[in-house]
Amino acid sequence: MGTFHDDKGELHGITVVVRTHGPRIYVGRCDTRTEQSILLLDADSHDDGQEGLSNAQFLANVAQWGHWPRIKAIEIPAKDIAAVARLAELA
Repeated sequence: MGTFHDDKGELHGITVVVRTHGPRIYVGRCDTRTEQSILLLDADSHDDGQEGLSNAQFLANVAQWGHWPRIKAIEIPAKDIAAVARLAELA
């Protein structure tokens, strides 16, 4: 039998993309999503245009090769979140 985390939400353990209202996106493994925030583990972030890559280009690279987990854990407040999607849905 596996461990169930019904209290962590349907995205628990899934790699997601969090788009903010600004130029930044985050990619990481969703731990918990509440009305107040989303907690990502083993995440990375990208600002549109960073290193000459648009967010779309960055996500295309991530979909193909995976992301570098530069951020061990980050909690993003709900007020900063424009959208959350499974990475697999964007690939």
